[in-house]
Amino acid sequence: MFQFTLLKEDPKSRARRGRLDTPHGIIETPIFMPVGTHGALKAMTPAQVEETEAQIILSNTYHLHLKPGEGLVKKAGGLHKFMNWNKPILTDSGGFQVFSLPKKRIGEDGVHFRHEFTGEEIFLGPKEAMQIENDLGADIIMVFDECIPYPATHDYSAKSIKKTLRWAEQCLKHHNREDQALFGIVQGSVYEDLRRECATELTAMDFPGYAIGGVSVGEGLELLKKVVDFTEPHMPKHKPRYLMGVGLPEDILESIERGMDMFDCVIPTRYARSATLFTRRGKIRLTNKNFRRDFYPVDPSCDCYCCRNFTRAYLHHLYNSNEILSATLAAIHNVRFYLNMVADARAAIEVGEYPVFKNEFLAEYCSGNQPQKKKKK
Repeated sequence: MFQFTLLKEDPKSRARRGRLDTPHGIIETPIFMPVGTHGALKAMTPAQVEETEAQIILSNTYHLHLKPGEGLVKKAGGLHKFMNWNKPILTDSGGFQVFSLPKKRIGEDGVHFRHEFTGEEIFLGPKEAMQIENDLGADIIMVFDECIPYPATHDYSAKSIKKTLRWAEQCLKHHNREDQALFGIVQGSVYEDLRRECATELTAMDFPGYAIGGVSVGEGLELLKKVVDFTEPHMPKHKPRYLMGVGLPEDILESIERGMDMFDCVIPTRYARSATLFTRRGKIRLTNKNFRRDFYPVDPSCDCYCCRNFTRAYLHHLYNSNEILSATLAAIHNVRFYLNMVADARAAIEVGEYPVFKNEFLAEYCSGNQPQKKKKK
């Protein structure tokens, strides 16, 4: 039911081209997964998401557990039917969100925290996370792990990965759906020996896929590259590799070069709501007065619905008028930008030229040279 095929390896880097078969469709890797935290991408309908050619989306176990509850989602026929999305879905375990909460109590068996709406105490451990994720019914689900903050001492991180490994074994024990693939998560902060230990122990448990967690907690691009560099060699070659919570275009492209296959982040839709849009020549802020009479598309090289039909001047007007449509059009563009980027990365790997593509893309992206609006004669 789940099958990952490694189709091509770039001869000049560790970049990989793969294909993951799931019950709800095929995922071509490397891939970016837009995030629909509450079972919806903000400001976008499922039809609009599908038009961007998104192959898989991510939803959040913690938030769906709080509202509306996994019981209701299960009664509705599972998350796919509940949100009317017929392609693959990945749900995280809620670990990142829980460990980000104030006043949580971390024990050996799980975490106690307060419901952010009702104030009641909730316990979440490996067994509970698996039950929630089984009920939600996503194609790919994640083990419950301890997301190590940054910075963290080596001693704290060493104790933490022991807990993460114990919890991973319990997740395997309590996971009971053959139509879901359970991925393990490699933790270990910025310490090479701990990442190696965690990856080696998880590999022995034989998960169908593996993720690197704890790399989007404020450590920056250089440390991110370093962690991926020394973790990737200890991850199984013929299974998908997921870098969690990453991120910006430069983060993704550098990580593809280091052998990662799957990425997710809220950045495309979050930035869209604050008028920040991605282009091949860098980010632009459309509330800037310079765009008031700019009749170019957001990105002349983009084929999305927004760029085919509207101008920067129109989006500038929508943002200044506080129109909801501004967030929708910008989200469509940003999501499509990310998906175009990883599609180009796949094409470059197929012809054995990934480093050339990456360097050229980032040189243009970081140049900051935007097309100038046409001057009136």
